[in-house]
Amino acid sequence: MNTYLKQQTEGSSLPSGFAQRTGISLKPSYYEQILQERPEVGFFEIHAENYLSPGGPAHYYLERIREHYELTVHGVGLSLGGEEPLNLEHLERVAQLVERVQPAVFSEHLAWSTHQQNFLNDLLPVPYTEVRLAVLCEHVDQVQSHLQRQILIENPSTYFEFNSSAMSETDFISELVKRTGCGLLLDVNNVEVSCFNHQRSAAEYLRQFPMQAVRQIHLAGYTLDEGAQPRLKIDSHDQAVAHEVWQLYQHALELIGDCPTLIERDGNFPELSTLLQEAAQANQIRHLVKEIDHAAAI
Repeated sequence: MNTYLKQQTEGSSLPSGFAQRTGISLKPSYYEQILQERPEVGFFEIHAENYLSPGGPAHYYLERIREHYELTVHGVGLSLGGEEPLNLEHLERVAQLVERVQPAVFSEHLAWSTHQQNFLNDLLPVPYTEVRLAVLCEHVDQVQSHLQRQILIENPSTYFEFNSSAMSETDFISELVKRTGCGLLLDVNNVEVSCFNHQRSAAEYLRQFPMQAVRQIHLAGYTLDEGAQPRLKIDSHDQAVAHEVWQLYQHALELIGDCPTLIERDGNFPELSTLLQEAAQANQIRHLVKEIDHAAAI
């Protein structure tokens, strides 16, 4: 880890609004209502790739909303887990967006989505091998150096596993943190989806996860594929947060302490009030865990 990132990691603090109240995904269908009603949320999160053009209505509304709220930026196209070099043009456009909006955090995925000149509209899994870890670390270092900030890496949702994997997912992620100094975005829905699909304990996964590096949490909904044999949970982001994900979220907070949280929604968009209610539910769980921790410390 270079000296700049070490200083940033040790000395940084998160903006108060981002840290204290749960955020929600920012989508175009909510722009006008947000500006008119100014809902009480901690922050809004955008997908970087939706805002890489030099102008247009999306940037107009983003700048106006940024005047009143903290933002986080979530990348979906850098393909950090791919074998090939990063697309430097894409990285520079992401860097320009980050410089422009100054988000509380920038995050990306432990996944790949490019092959040669082709972009695959998916977040594909990587084998957990030493060779792939070295490539991923190189890419994370490159992005952190270019953005001049620590980035967060999100744990994946997976539907199959590689025979070539030589380490567990949590060990792979722990080593990534150790070698690069990156932070982590813990997607609790991804934990539920992957552990269900691989018939493992989600609670045990959390106990093995490097919680000390978690800087943000995502909550989302999944879809159950009844036609698959065996059944699969799909990380669809188009449903309400499921009961078992709420339970797992509370367990994660009990392990880590309070953490900035996002209600993530990418399809089948409900009324804004529905997402605000889910954000309020997350805030209630956060408050409950803080009260339990305070009582235990007395």
